[in-house]
Formats: sequence, C-alpha cells, structure tokens
Amino acid sequence: MYKLRAFIRHRNLDRIAWTLLLLTSLSSAIISHAEGISLVDGFWWSIVTLTTVGYGDIAPVTILGRIAAIANMVVGIGVLGMLSAILASVFIERQRKEDAGMADLKLSNHIVLCQWNNRAARILSELRTDPQSKRKPIVLIAPLPLKPVDDPNLYFVTGQVSDETLAKAKVDTAQTVIILGDDNLGPTERDAISVLATLNVETINPEAYTIVELVSSSNVITCQRAKADEVIVTSELSSTLISQAALNHGISKVVMEVLDSNTGNQLCKIPLPAELVGHSFLDAFTRLKQQQNSIVVGIQKGREGEVLANPPSEQLLDEQDFLIVISRT
Repeated sequence: MYKLRAFIRHRNLDRIAWTLLLLTSLSSAIISHAEGISLVDGFWWSIVTLTTVGYGDIAPVTILGRIAAIANMVVGIGVLGMLSAILASVFIERQRKEDAGMADLKLSNHIVLCQWNNRAARILSELRTDPQSKRKPIVLIAPLPLKPVDDPNLYFVTGQVSDETLAKAKVDTAQTVIILGDDNLGPTERDAISVLATLNVETINPEAYTIVELVSSSNVITCQRAKADEVIVTSELSSTLISQAALNHGISKVVMEVLDSNTGNQLCKIPLPAELVGHSFLDAFTRLKQQQNSIVVGIQKGREGEVLANPPSEQLLDEQDFLIVISRT
C-alpha cells in the first residue's frame, strides 16, 4: 500500500484525479442548472463530453451551458492527455527495465538459464519447440546490456551469476536451473564458477533440478558434491559421439535426430500407462511399438530417480515409473 501511494504521488496521479473530480462535479452542476436536467444526466453528459465521445443525446442550448461545455472539453482533453502520457510512460519504463534486466520478477515453477551463448540460444529454441515448455517462463541471467531475443516469456536479469542475480531471477521458486559455462574464461576458472553457481543454487533452493555444463570430467565429482542433479561434460559428449561415428558410420545422424525436436523421431519421457503397471519391460516395449510405433529404450524409477537404459526383459514396472521412448510424437 505504501508503494502504491508513493507511486501515485510521484506520478502526480492524485492531482489529476482531484482535477477530474472537480471538473466533472462543477460541469455536472452547471449543466444541470443551465439546461434544467437532473444531476445524473448532467454527470453523464460531463463524462461523455470529457472523453470526447459526444453521443449527442444531451446538447447544451444556453450560453452558460455552452461555456461549461467548452471548459469541460478544453480542460478535459488536456488532463486526459496527461493521464494517457503517464500511463504510457509507465508501460514503456517497465518494458525498458525488462529488456535491460532490471525489472522485479514474480515467478514460480519457472526455468532459470545461466549465461548466454550459442548453446543457450539452441537450448531456448528446443524448449520453445516442446509443447510443455512452449510458453513456460524462462529467466536468463547473463552479463548483457539488453535481452538478446524477442520472446515474451523470456525474462532477463543482467549481470554475472551471483547471489544477487539469482535472487532477482527468483531461484528460490524455480523448477529447473540450467548452468552453462562462460566461454570467455579458461576451462579451470569456467568450471570453478559453474560449481560455485551450483552450490549457490542448491543452497537457495534444494528442490530445484539443477543441470550443469562442465568442460573437464575431473570436476564432475566436485559438482556432484555441490548437489547437482545432472552434470554434462560437453568435451566428452562431443568426443564420444565423434569416436562412435568413426567406428560406426552414420550413428551420429541417429543421435542428432533423436535429440533434435525439430526433425524426425524424438527422445522423450512419458508416464507409465496405467494398463502397464505390474507388467514387464518387454510387454511395454511390445505394446508401445504396436500401438504408437514408439521404441522404449529405458525406464526411470520416479520422475527424477534412477535411469535404467535397456533393462532386462523381465524387469517389472511400477506405478511411479516413467518410460524413455523414441517416438515421432
């Protein structure tokens, strides 16, 4: 309430409101007396004239009434013009602050993306392709002067990843946090900052699912000690894919297709269908291939539990399990 009163006084909205009230009251009383109409009709005429709508159902014919109408129109247009300018400036200022990463955010169950580079742009594109996250709020923390892309559901906090920027990004209510490395730093310093950011995030919100990008595999254990939920070593991922492509020609095309949500088959996770509870992995594999032309490649014990890739055929499925499938839909 205090902030609202301060905002009203700062923008002179209280003066404008009193001016409008005085203007409509006086013009209503004058036109009612001069034209011999009720105060209710006089007030209606005053509002219609003030807003330049001019229905014409009530028109002054006396000199006093016409003088009141002229004063109402001239003063009213000026006051309403000031009000429109103030409201427009408020929205413009808010948009400017959002684009510059200085706006106050009120979000929950959102995604926080730390750092901006070509990988972050691709991550954002992939998230916006998926129906579940197409309109999901995403907060970007990056040392940029302005928001890098035009996305109405992408919010921006300017600066390096720190306690202050994490607080502005509402990490305490975030669902997922993605921590990318700063490409302007060397590998050792880059991983160290990523681990520190992970520790800060997990301290603020232990319930957030934290995904961390590292350069060196030697820092994986340290990052796991900081309670990271998933750690991805980009150098190992790319080198492993290249070596497998050399040994098994064409395998990289399959991997890229299932990872790219814009082309062909996709790799995704779905809840276990109710009719498959208590059945074996082989039953699920056969039924989904027959009914949905999907291939089950693994199961996850709970939404964020242990992942079993290509489990035994006789592996029984529980109600809380999720299926990891390759599917066109």
